[in-house]
Amino acid sequence: MSIATVNVNGLRAAAKKGFVEWLAATEADVVCLQETRAEVAQLPAEVVAPPGWHVVLAPARAKGRAGVAVYSRVEPDAVRVGFGAEEFEGSGRYVEADFGAVSVASLYLPSGEVGTERQDEKERFMEAFYGFLVRRRAQVEAEGRELVVCGDWNIAHREVDLKNWKANRKASGFLPEERAWMSRVFDEAGYVDVARSLLPEAVGPYTWWSYRGRAFDNDAGWRIDYQVATPGLAARAKQTRVERADSHEQRWSDHAPVTVLYSD
Repeated sequence: MSIATVNVNGLRAAAKKGFVEWLAATEADVVCLQETRAEVAQLPAEVVAPPGWHVVLAPARAKGRAGVAVYSRVEPDAVRVGFGAEEFEGSGRYVEADFGAVSVASLYLPSGEVGTERQDEKERFMEAFYGFLVRRRAQVEAEGRELVVCGDWNIAHREVDLKNWKANRKASGFLPEERAWMSRVFDEAGYVDVARSLLPEAVGPYTWWSYRGRAFDNDAGWRIDYQVATPGLAARAKQTRVERADSHEQRWSDHAPVTVLYSD
């Protein structure tokens, strides 16, 4: 089973710049998208119903914001939108689909900005979502199943996860309290950062580069897109790769797809 995840930075724009061609070429069985920022009626047929794919779209109530999706080769056994937090119902930030003994979720954790309501919202989301992760792991494992939460977590966990870490120690996405929260997800809730488990000492590999300046050309990126799995599934991960574009001009998002191959 191969799973890919990518923040598309607007699905309508990405579709015009190369997403459709990427989807047609990928060997992934399941593709998780974040920041789709579109209603179903706003999307062309090749995005809503591409040949060979089943599509679950979970847009946000707020038009032009957030939005997550799951594309799959086979129809999901079940789909759940949201994670039970009243404040974030209809926010387009979490959708989960079952495929046999594995549940695959697409997550778009809010981005923040220090000293603003956006950061407060991010922190409230993190608190609610952590409780959900603890409960959900217990549920799936009690059923003999596995879970992987794929997506844009908007936090770089370790210094090796971003190029300019010293300059970003007081920036949202690399705040000490955010990094500590990620550590709790792994150390206390017991999930596994799949890419880091396969590449324990690697720098990056980065998954997001700002469109500003020459960040992409200089590989001044952040690793904020993860596949976070229950231990049983993480142990089956065989290979991970970031599908970084060959050039700035070939990018169809400011993020790159992160693909993991899991054994049966």
